[in-house]
Amino acid sequence: MSRVRDFAQYAALRGIYGFLHTFPINANLHTADVVGSVFFNWSTRHRERAITHLRAAYPEWPDAEVRRIAERSVRHMIRMFMVETIQTPRLIHPGSWHRHVEVPDGDPKFQRALQILLEGRPAIFVTGHSGNWELLGFALSLLGFPMTALARPVDNPYLDKWIVGVREARGLSILSKFGASDAAVDVLRQGGRLAFIADQDAGRDGVFVPFFGRFASVYKSIALLAMTQEVPIIVGGAFRVGDGFRYRLEVSDVIEPKDWANDEDPLFAITARFTHGIEMGVRGAPDQYLWIHRRWKSRPKHELEGKPVPPRIESRLRALPWMSEVGANEFIDRSNVLANGSATHV
Repeated sequence: MSRVRDFAQYAALRGIYGFLHTFPINANLHTADVVGSVFFNWSTRHRERAITHLRAAYPEWPDAEVRRIAERSVRHMIRMFMVETIQTPRLIHPGSWHRHVEVPDGDPKFQRALQILLEGRPAIFVTGHSGNWELLGFALSLLGFPMTALARPVDNPYLDKWIVGVREARGLSILSKFGASDAAVDVLRQGGRLAFIADQDAGRDGVFVPFFGRFASVYKSIALLAMTQEVPIIVGGAFRVGDGFRYRLEVSDVIEPKDWANDEDPLFAITARFTHGIEMGVRGAPDQYLWIHRRWKSRPKHELEGKPVPPRIESRLRALPWMSEVGANEFIDRSNVLANGSATHV
Protein backbone atom coordinates (compact mmCIF):
# COMPACT_ATOMS: atom_id res chain seq x y z
CA MET A 1 0.00 0.00 0.00
CA SER A 2 2.86 2.39 0.72
CA ARG A 3 4.09 2.14 -2.88
CA VAL A 4 0.60 2.83 -4.18
CA ARG A 5 0.27 5.82 -1.86
CA ASP A 6 3.70 7.14 -2.84
CA PHE A 7 2.91 6.82 -6.54
CA ALA A 8 -0.47 8.49 -6.07
CA GLN A 9 1.23 11.47 -4.35
CA TYR A 10 3.81 11.64 -7.11
CA ALA A 11 1.22 11.47 -9.89
CA ALA A 12 -0.91 14.15 -8.24
CA LEU A 13 2.03 16.55 -7.88
CA ARG A 14 3.22 15.91 -11.42
CA GLY A 15 -0.28 16.70 -12.62
CA ILE A 16 -0.40 19.96 -10.65
CA TYR A 17 3.00 21.08 -11.89
CA GLY A 18 2.12 20.09 -15.43
CA PHE A 19 -0.96 22.29 -15.20
CA LEU A 20 1.11 25.19 -13.84
CA HIS A 21 3.50 24.89 -16.77
CA THR A 22 0.68 25.99 -19.08
CA PHE A 23 0.68 29.47 -17.52
CA PRO A 24 3.33 32.23 -17.68
CA ILE A 25 5.79 32.27 -14.78
CA ASN A 26 4.57 35.62 -13.44
CA ALA A 27 0.98 34.36 -13.30
CA ASN A 28 2.15 31.32 -11.35
CA LEU A 29 4.13 33.51 -8.96
CA HIS A 30 1.01 35.59 -8.33
CA THR A 31 -0.96 32.40 -7.61
CA ALA A 32 1.80 31.29 -5.23
CA ASP A 33 1.55 34.64 -3.40
CA VAL A 34 -2.15 34.04 -2.82
CA VAL A 35 -1.49 30.49 -1.59
CA GLY A 36 1.29 31.78 0.66
CA SER A 37 -0.92 34.42 2.27
CA VAL A 38 -3.70 31.87 2.82
CA PHE A 39 -1.23 29.45 4.40
CA PHE A 40 0.24 32.19 6.60
CA ASN A 41 -3.16 33.20 7.96
CA TRP A 42 -4.46 29.62 8.24
CA SER A 43 -1.47 27.91 9.85
CA THR A 44 -1.30 29.40 13.33
CA ARG A 45 1.70 27.28 14.33
CA HIS A 46 3.89 28.35 11.43
CA ARG A 47 2.75 31.97 11.58
CA GLU A 48 3.50 32.33 15.28
CA ARG A 49 6.85 30.60 14.94
CA ALA A 50 7.93 32.97 12.17
CA ILE A 51 6.73 36.00 14.14
CA THR A 52 8.47 34.80 17.33
CA HIS A 53 11.76 34.26 15.50
CA LEU A 54 11.59 37.65 13.82
CA ARG A 55 10.80 39.46 17.07
CA ALA A 56 13.87 37.89 18.67
CA ALA A 57 16.08 38.66 15.67
CA TYR A 58 14.81 42.24 15.23
CA PRO A 59 13.65 43.41 18.66
CA GLU A 60 13.58 47.02 17.45
CA TRP A 61 10.93 46.35 14.80
CA PRO A 62 7.28 47.26 15.46
CA ASP A 63 4.75 44.42 15.44
CA ALA A 64 3.30 45.47 12.08
CA GLU A 65 6.70 45.20 10.38
CA VAL A 66 7.39 41.82 12.00
CA ARG A 67 4.09 40.45 10.74
CA ARG A 68 4.61 41.92 7.26
CA ILE A 69 8.05 40.36 6.86
CA ALA A 70 6.83 37.05 8.33
CA GLU A 71 4.05 36.85 5.74
CA ARG A 72 6.37 37.85 2.90
CA SER A 73 8.84 35.13 3.93
CA VAL A 74 6.09 32.49 3.75
CA ARG A 75 5.01 33.77 0.36
CA HIS A 76 8.62 33.59 -0.82
CA MET A 77 8.85 30.00 0.40
CA ILE A 78 5.69 29.01 -1.47
CA ARG A 79 6.95 30.73 -4.62
CA MET A 80 10.12 28.65 -4.45
CA PHE A 81 8.53 25.27 -3.76
CA MET A 82 5.33 25.67 -5.76
CA VAL A 83 6.70 27.35 -8.87
CA GLU A 84 10.38 28.18 -9.22
CA THR A 85 12.19 24.97 -8.29
CA ILE A 86 10.31 22.86 -10.81
CA GLN A 87 10.28 25.46 -13.57
CA THR A 88 13.96 26.40 -13.23
CA PRO A 89 15.32 23.85 -15.76
CA ARG A 90 12.80 25.00 -18.37
CA LEU A 91 13.42 28.71 -17.85
CA ILE A 92 17.17 28.79 -17.17
CA HIS A 93 19.45 27.41 -19.86
CA PRO A 94 22.60 28.65 -21.63
CA GLY A 95 20.64 31.04 -23.82
CA SER A 96 18.36 32.52 -21.17
CA TRP A 97 20.11 32.48 -17.80
CA HIS A 98 20.99 36.21 -17.98
CA ARG A 99 17.26 37.07 -17.99
CA HIS A 100 16.80 35.46 -14.59
CA VAL A 101 20.20 35.59 -12.85
CA GLU A 102 22.31 38.69 -12.19
CA VAL A 103 26.04 38.49 -11.52
CA PRO A 104 27.47 41.41 -9.50
CA ASP A 105 30.01 43.57 -11.27
CA GLY A 106 32.97 44.83 -9.27
CA ASP A 107 32.07 43.32 -5.89
CA PRO A 108 35.45 42.32 -4.34
CA LYS A 109 34.11 39.28 -2.45
CA PHE A 110 32.37 37.95 -5.52
CA GLN A 111 35.56 38.51 -7.52
CA ARG A 112 37.57 36.54 -4.93
CA ALA A 113 35.10 33.67 -5.17
CA LEU A 114 35.15 33.83 -8.96
CA GLN A 115 38.96 33.67 -8.95
CA ILE A 116 38.84 30.47 -6.91
CA LEU A 117 36.43 28.97 -9.43
CA LEU A 118 38.48 30.07 -12.43
CA GLU A 119 41.65 28.62 -10.89
CA GLY A 120 39.89 25.27 -10.59
CA ARG A 121 40.52 25.02 -6.86
CA PRO A 122 38.38 22.72 -4.75
CA ALA A 123 36.06 24.67 -2.48
CA ILE A 124 33.11 24.44 -0.12
CA PHE A 125 30.08 26.64 -0.78
CA VAL A 126 27.68 27.35 2.06
CA THR A 127 24.34 29.09 2.02
CA GLY A 128 21.31 29.24 4.27
CA HIS A 129 17.57 28.84 3.90
CA SER A 130 17.51 32.30 2.37
CA GLY A 131 16.90 33.56 -1.13
CA ASN A 132 16.68 30.63 -3.56
CA TRP A 133 19.14 28.04 -2.29
CA GLU A 134 18.03 25.60 -5.00
CA LEU A 135 18.93 28.09 -7.74
CA LEU A 136 22.43 28.86 -6.40
CA GLY A 137 24.10 25.54 -7.23
CA PHE A 138 21.98 25.12 -10.36
CA ALA A 139 23.10 28.49 -11.76
CA LEU A 140 26.79 28.03 -10.92
CA SER A 141 26.80 24.59 -12.57
CA LEU A 142 25.10 26.04 -15.64
CA LEU A 143 27.75 28.78 -15.84
CA GLY A 144 30.47 26.16 -16.14
CA PHE A 145 31.38 25.55 -12.49
CA PRO A 146 29.96 22.08 -11.70
CA MET A 147 28.83 21.66 -8.10
CA THR A 148 28.00 18.71 -5.87
CA ALA A 149 25.27 19.53 -3.36
CA LEU A 150 24.47 17.53 -0.26
CA ALA A 151 20.73 17.06 0.18
CA ARG A 152 18.36 15.00 2.28
CA PRO A 153 16.47 12.44 0.14
CA VAL A 154 12.70 12.83 -0.05
CA ASP A 155 10.91 9.96 1.73
CA ASN A 156 8.73 9.25 -1.31
CA PRO A 157 11.09 7.46 -3.79
CA TYR A 158 9.12 8.57 -6.86
CA LEU A 159 9.22 12.20 -5.77
CA ASP A 160 12.87 11.90 -4.82
CA LYS A 161 13.85 10.59 -8.27
CA TRP A 162 11.87 13.38 -9.95
CA ILE A 163 13.29 16.18 -7.78
CA VAL A 164 16.86 14.91 -8.13
CA GLY A 165 16.36 14.87 -11.89
CA VAL A 166 15.19 18.48 -11.82
CA ARG A 167 18.15 19.54 -9.68
CA GLU A 168 20.66 17.74 -11.89
CA ALA A 169 19.25 19.03 -15.18
CA ARG A 170 22.10 21.52 -15.84
CA GLY A 171 25.17 19.85 -14.37
CA LEU A 172 24.56 19.98 -10.62
CA SER A 173 25.23 16.65 -8.87
CA ILE A 174 23.28 15.59 -5.79
CA LEU A 175 24.88 13.61 -2.99
CA SER A 176 22.70 12.14 -0.25
CA LYS A 177 23.62 13.67 3.08
CA PHE A 178 23.29 10.29 4.79
CA GLY A 179 26.64 8.51 4.96
CA ALA A 180 28.24 10.96 2.56
CA SER A 181 31.47 11.64 4.48
CA ASP A 182 33.80 9.59 2.29
CA ALA A 183 32.15 10.73 -0.93
CA ALA A 184 32.39 14.38 0.14
CA VAL A 185 36.12 14.00 0.79
CA ASP A 186 36.55 12.35 -2.62
CA VAL A 187 34.82 15.29 -4.33
CA LEU A 188 37.26 17.77 -2.78
CA ARG A 189 40.33 15.60 -3.37
CA GLN A 190 39.37 15.41 -7.04
CA GLY A 191 39.22 19.20 -7.25
CA GLY A 192 35.43 19.45 -7.03
CA ARG A 193 33.16 21.85 -5.19
CA LEU A 194 30.76 20.90 -2.41
CA ALA A 195 27.63 22.90 -1.56
CA PHE A 196 25.88 22.84 1.82
CA ILE A 197 22.81 24.43 3.31
CA ALA A 198 24.58 25.28 6.54
CA ASP A 199 21.91 26.71 8.84
CA GLN A 200 20.18 23.49 9.85
CA ASP A 201 19.93 22.69 13.56
CA ALA A 202 22.67 20.17 14.43
CA GLY A 203 21.35 19.12 17.83
CA ARG A 204 23.21 19.18 21.12
CA ASP A 205 26.40 17.77 19.57
CA GLY A 206 26.80 20.67 17.13
CA VAL A 207 29.03 23.72 17.46
CA PHE A 208 27.10 26.54 19.14
CA VAL A 209 27.90 29.88 17.54
CA PRO A 210 26.16 33.27 17.34
CA PHE A 211 23.28 33.70 14.91
CA PHE A 212 21.01 36.73 15.26
CA GLY A 213 21.98 37.33 18.87
CA ARG A 214 21.55 33.77 20.15
CA PHE A 215 23.52 30.55 20.13
CA ALA A 216 22.61 28.27 17.22
CA SER A 217 23.80 24.71 16.71
CA VAL A 218 25.79 24.06 13.51
CA TYR A 219 27.14 20.80 12.12
CA LYS A 220 30.87 20.31 12.65
CA SER A 221 31.37 18.53 9.32
CA ILE A 222 31.72 21.65 7.17
CA ALA A 223 34.57 23.18 9.18
CA LEU A 224 36.24 19.78 9.63
CA LEU A 225 36.19 19.17 5.87
CA ALA A 226 37.70 22.59 5.22
CA MET A 227 40.40 22.01 7.83
CA THR A 228 41.40 18.48 6.83
CA GLN A 229 41.33 19.19 3.08
CA GLU A 230 42.66 22.76 3.39
CA VAL A 231 40.06 24.25 1.05
CA PRO A 232 38.36 27.67 1.13
CA ILE A 233 34.77 28.22 2.17
CA ILE A 234 32.63 30.56 0.08
CA VAL A 235 29.51 31.97 1.75
CA GLY A 236 26.79 33.30 -0.50
CA GLY A 237 23.32 33.02 -1.90
CA ALA A 238 20.90 33.82 -4.70
CA PHE A 239 18.50 36.60 -3.65
CA ARG A 240 15.34 37.72 -5.38
CA VAL A 241 15.45 41.04 -7.21
CA GLY A 242 12.00 42.59 -7.67
CA ASP A 243 8.76 40.62 -7.83
CA GLY A 244 9.41 38.28 -10.75
CA PHE A 245 11.66 35.28 -11.25
CA ARG A 246 14.96 37.16 -11.17
CA TYR A 247 17.78 36.62 -8.70
CA ARG A 248 21.17 38.13 -7.93
CA LEU A 249 24.16 35.99 -6.94
CA GLU A 250 25.92 37.40 -3.88
CA VAL A 251 28.98 36.45 -1.83
CA SER A 252 29.14 37.61 1.79
CA ASP A 253 32.48 36.04 2.74
CA VAL A 254 35.41 34.00 1.46
CA ILE A 255 37.31 32.10 4.15
CA GLU A 256 40.77 30.88 3.15
CA PRO A 257 42.85 28.25 5.00
CA LYS A 258 45.37 30.93 5.98
CA ASP A 259 42.58 32.69 7.90
CA TRP A 260 42.38 29.90 10.49
CA ALA A 261 45.95 28.60 10.29
CA ASN A 262 47.02 30.15 13.61
CA ASP A 263 43.68 30.07 15.42
CA GLU A 264 43.62 28.24 18.75
CA ASP A 265 40.13 26.88 18.04
CA PRO A 266 39.70 26.76 14.25
CA LEU A 267 36.54 24.63 14.44
CA PHE A 268 34.71 27.34 16.38
CA ALA A 269 36.27 30.21 14.41
CA ILE A 270 35.39 28.77 10.98
CA THR A 271 31.85 27.79 11.99
CA ALA A 272 31.17 31.15 13.62
CA ARG A 273 32.50 33.03 10.61
CA PHE A 274 30.49 31.26 7.90
CA THR A 275 27.39 31.44 10.11
CA HIS A 276 28.00 35.18 10.43
CA GLY A 277 28.25 35.32 6.63
CA ILE A 278 24.87 33.58 6.31
CA GLU A 279 23.39 36.08 8.78
CA MET A 280 24.70 39.00 6.71
CA GLY A 281 22.94 37.56 3.67
CA VAL A 282 19.70 37.21 5.60
CA ARG A 283 19.92 40.77 6.90
CA GLY A 284 20.12 41.97 3.31
CA ALA A 285 16.80 40.30 2.50
CA PRO A 286 14.99 39.27 5.70
CA ASP A 287 11.74 38.61 3.82
CA GLN A 288 13.51 35.81 1.91
CA TYR A 289 14.54 33.77 4.95
CA LEU A 290 12.74 30.65 6.13
CA TRP A 291 11.74 32.01 9.52
CA ILE A 292 9.32 29.14 10.09
CA HIS A 293 12.09 26.57 10.49
CA ARG A 294 13.32 25.83 14.01
CA ARG A 295 16.80 27.25 13.72
CA TRP A 296 17.28 27.71 17.48
CA LYS A 297 15.69 24.42 18.56
CA SER A 298 18.78 23.06 20.34
CA ARG A 299 20.36 24.94 23.22
CA PRO A 300 23.95 24.85 24.54
CA LYS A 301 24.71 22.83 27.63
CA HIS A 302 25.17 25.82 29.95
CA GLU A 303 21.71 27.20 29.10
CA LEU A 304 20.08 23.81 29.66
CA GLU A 305 21.81 23.54 33.04
CA GLY A 306 20.85 27.07 34.04
CA LYS A 307 24.46 28.26 34.19
CA PRO A 308 26.13 31.41 32.84
CA VAL A 309 28.24 31.38 29.69
CA PRO A 310 31.48 29.53 30.56
CA PRO A 311 34.64 31.71 30.56
CA ARG A 312 36.18 29.60 27.79
CA ILE A 313 33.23 30.25 25.47
CA GLU A 314 33.03 33.89 26.50
CA SER A 315 36.64 34.41 25.46
CA ARG A 316 35.93 32.79 22.09
CA LEU A 317 33.00 35.12 21.53
CA ARG A 318 34.99 38.23 22.40
CA ALA A 319 37.76 37.17 20.01
CA LEU A 320 35.46 37.12 16.97
CA PRO A 321 36.59 40.00 14.70
CA TRP A 322 33.09 41.35 14.03
CA MET A 323 31.98 41.16 17.68
CA SER A 324 32.24 44.52 19.43
CA GLU A 325 32.55 44.75 23.20
CA VAL A 326 28.99 46.02 23.47
CA GLY A 327 27.74 43.31 21.13
CA ALA A 328 29.56 40.60 23.07
CA ASN A 329 28.16 41.86 26.38
CA GLU A 330 24.62 41.92 25.01
CA PHE A 331 24.99 38.43 23.53
CA ILE A 332 26.37 36.96 26.77
CA ASP A 333 23.71 38.71 28.86
CA ARG A 334 20.96 37.30 26.65
CA SER A 335 22.33 33.76 26.94
CA ASN A 336 22.50 34.14 30.72
CA VAL A 337 18.90 35.36 30.82
CA LEU A 338 17.82 32.33 28.76
CA ALA A 339 19.75 30.05 31.14
CA ASN A 340 17.89 31.58 34.08
CA GLY A 341 14.58 30.79 32.41
CA SER A 342 13.42 34.42 32.38
CA ALA A 343 13.21 34.57 28.56
CA THR A 344 11.54 32.36 25.99
CA HIS A 345 13.50 29.87 23.92
CA VAL A 346 12.49 29.89 20.25
